[in-house]
Amino acid sequence: MNRKKVINYSIFKLVLVAVLVAVCCSVLAYSLKHLTEFFQEKLFHTVGKINTVLYIFLPTVGITAIYFLRKYFFKKRKNKGLTEIFKTLDQRKDHMPLFKVPSHFFNGFLTLVFGGSTGIEVATVVATGTVGNQAYKNEFSANMYKRELICSGVAAGVSVLFANPLVGGLFAIEVVARKTRKTVLISTTVAALVSWLFIYLFDNTSFFHYELSGWNWYAVPYFIGLSILAGLVAVYFTLIATRIKKIFSGITNNFIQVNSGALSVGILLFFFPFLYGDSYESMKGFVESSFNAENLSILLLFALILLKPLAASLTLGAGGDGGVFGPSIVTGALLGLFVAHFCNQFWDTGLIPMNFVLIGIAATLSATIYAPFTALILACSLTPNGYVLFFPLLAGSFISLYVSKKLLPYNVYTYDLHLASKRD
Repeated sequence: MNRKKVINYSIFKLVLVAVLVAVCCSVLAYSLKHLTEFFQEKLFHTVGKINTVLYIFLPTVGITAIYFLRKYFFKKRKNKGLTEIFKTLDQRKDHMPLFKVPSHFFNGFLTLVFGGSTGIEVATVVATGTVGNQAYKNEFSANMYKRELICSGVAAGVSVLFANPLVGGLFAIEVVARKTRKTVLISTTVAALVSWLFIYLFDNTSFFHYELSGWNWYAVPYFIGLSILAGLVAVYFTLIATRIKKIFSGITNNFIQVNSGALSVGILLFFFPFLYGDSYESMKGFVESSFNAENLSILLLFALILLKPLAASLTLGAGGDGGVFGPSIVTGALLGLFVAHFCNQFWDTGLIPMNFVLIGIAATLSATIYAPFTALILACSLTPNGYVLFFPLLAGSFISLYVSKKLLPYNVYTYDLHLASKRD
């Protein structure tokens, strides 16, 4: 068999394995997404009807359960988010053990259902990446395709979470792979196509049902201002997340670590129930309220812009599972609403709030995770005709990213790598 045939055979085998990985990861992401949404909403409304004081203690219940799961079922091995994927890709001898799948699945579920103010995105990414890693470890493909199979798992998982295969594929390439060689593109494309079929059959709905009416050139300066603010908010989020992580890592007493962080989150939930869990449903309610400016408080919006990153960081510091992806989307939406209503109220600018919601999401997410194209396509897919805003979203994603990178040499995902490089 000549060299060309060997290469073609290995790529064919990679495609088959990527399909299998994508099917498994689509099911995994779908089940985690919908189980979490269902029980999070049920518990939130049930406790709200009984006594809102109970919100203070719910995060403690969830994160304490995670602590005992970690201690007795997962052999005291901690989850470290995307750092685990970066490590296994950069040091090819290391593998993500199979326990990472149930560990992130249950820990992500418990964190959000009991009010931890993060999202299931990172839990899904690591769990699905582990599935791809296991396919590689069991030699289902050539030994050069570790990155490809991990990316295929991640691409399928993120695609299902946001009901858009382009988002999953771009996230896998921009954030996880960080390389665009041909085989990575093949494996991610295959996984995205499989997830697209899964989405079409089971979960083909838009996040917002509101259709955009277009945008006007007079709003461009305000778009730019929002994008700059989004870069600053992303820097604030990164700094607060990394500082709180450092503080909590220095607490040696597990009881104090869990309870100090979880009770802090609980107190925030008591005063601001909006912060409960991933806050997606609450965010939709705020966006609907934006159609009637009289029902929306600018001061409350400003407070939540500052508090959502804080609540997410405290949740992670206490031992909850999750990351900054979901909180960045929520914070960006709030920032867009804040800018639009502030300008409309004080300067009578006539800005369209929904346009600013989407630009806020794209700009904040791009600047937080350093993935402008993922943020762009995600924002476009949140409404039925989101591509009407393609160029403002594109500009906003890159402007905010530029601001963020100018002010900080790292983001939350690359913080540990940044510290290691400083030590070296």
